[in-house]
Amino acid sequence: MEKIKNRWLIAAAAVGIHISIGSVYAWSVFTKPLINQFGWDLQQVTFTFSLAILFLGLSAAFLGHFVEKYGPRKAGLLAAAFFGVGIAGSGLAVHLSSLPLLYLFYGVCGGIGLGVGYIAPVSTLVKWFPDRRGLATGLAIMGFGFASLVSSPIIAQLIDSVGIASTFYILGTSYFALMLSSSLYLAPPPAGWMPEGFKTAVETGKKKLKADLSQLTANEAVKTARFWMLWLMLFINVTCGIAIISVASPMAQEIANMTSIAAASMVGLMGLFNGLGRIGWASLSDYIGRPNTYTAFFLIQIAAFLLLPVVANAQLFQIVIFLILTCYGGGFASIPAYIGDMFGTKQLGAIHGYILTAWAAAGLAGPILATWVREATNSYIGTLYIFAALFAAALVVSLLIRLEIRKLQLRKSQPSVERAG
Repeated sequence: MEKIKNRWLIAAAAVGIHISIGSVYAWSVFTKPLINQFGWDLQQVTFTFSLAILFLGLSAAFLGHFVEKYGPRKAGLLAAAFFGVGIAGSGLAVHLSSLPLLYLFYGVCGGIGLGVGYIAPVSTLVKWFPDRRGLATGLAIMGFGFASLVSSPIIAQLIDSVGIASTFYILGTSYFALMLSSSLYLAPPPAGWMPEGFKTAVETGKKKLKADLSQLTANEAVKTARFWMLWLMLFINVTCGIAIISVASPMAQEIANMTSIAAASMVGLMGLFNGLGRIGWASLSDYIGRPNTYTAFFLIQIAAFLLLPVVANAQLFQIVIFLILTCYGGGFASIPAYIGDMFGTKQLGAIHGYILTAWAAAGLAGPILATWVREATNSYIGTLYIFAALFAAALVVSLLIRLEIRKLQLRKSQPSVERAG
C-alpha cells in the first residue's frame, strides 16, 4: 500500500506554489527602474501587470479541466514551467530592451503559469481537509496575499545590486525550483479518506460530515443560477478591492490629508491585512458557514465605503482601509470552499477556474472605474459611494443564494425528487 501523505505538508506545498506566483503583486517594484532605464511611460509598464492578471483568469478558466484530468502534480509542474520561463524570459526582454517581449514573457507566459498555479493545489487541499475546508484553502491563498511582502524587499535589493535583467533571471530560476519541488509532493488523498481523529468522531456519531449540496461537473455548474451568483459576488468584491488598492495612496492624501510618506507606509501594510484576511476569514467560515461569511463581507464594506468619505482622522481612515482589505483577501480564500459546498469536489478545480474569470474582469473594471469617476468628479468620494451601492447589490445576491441552498437541501431530503443539480 502506498503511504498516506501528510496533509499539512500538502498544505505547505500549496503555500510554496502560491508564495511564488503571488510575487506578481510586487510588480510595482519594477515600475520606476524600467521607466528610468528605457524611457517607457507608466501606462506601458503597468500594462504588463494587467496582461498577467488577464491571462491568469483566462488560463484558470481554460486549463481548469487540465487540472482535473491530469491531477495537481502535473498541473503544478506545468505552472512551474510557464511561470519560471515567463519570469526568466522577462530578463531576456530587458536585456534586448524589448517591451513586446516583456509582454509576451511576463504578461502571457507568466500569466498562464499564474492561473494554473493558482488553481492546481486548491481542489486537492479541499479533499485533504474535509473537516476544515476554509482553513485549508485559506492557508494556500494566504501565501498568495503575503507574497508581495516577502518578495518586494528582495526584488528591490536585487535590482540595486545586479540590475533588472539579472533580477528576473534569479527570480525565474528560484521560483521554478520552489514550484517544482512543491508540485512533486502534491497528490490527492485516497477515495473517501478522512483524517484519523475526525474519521473516528464521524463513525461514533460525535461529529457529522457535512454533505455537499450536489456533485456537478464544471459544465453542469455553469448552467446553474448559484454559479453566477458566486461569480457576481466575487466580481463585485474584487472590483472594489482592486480599485482601492490602485488608488489608496492618493485617496488617503486627498481625504485624510495624509503625507505621501504616511500613505506609502499604509500601502505597504495593506498587503499584510490582505494576507491576514485570507487565513482569518476562511478559517472563520468553517464555523459560521460560507453564506454568513459573504453576507458579513458586504455588510462590513457597505458601512466602510459610506464611512470613508467623512473620515478626516488618518488613523481611523487606515483602520477602515485595512478592514476592507481583509474582506478583499477573505473573498478569494473563502470561494473555493464555497464552491465545494455548492457543487462538490468532482471538478472543483475546473469550476474554480471558471469562477476566477470574475477576477480577470474585475482587474480591468476596478481601476478603470475608479479613475473614470475621479476624473469626472475631480474627487474620490463619488467612487466610494458607487462602490457602496455595488456592495448593496452584492448583499442582495448573498441573501438570494440562500434560497438556492434551501432548494438543494429540500431536494436532498426528498430522494424521490430528481436531483439534476
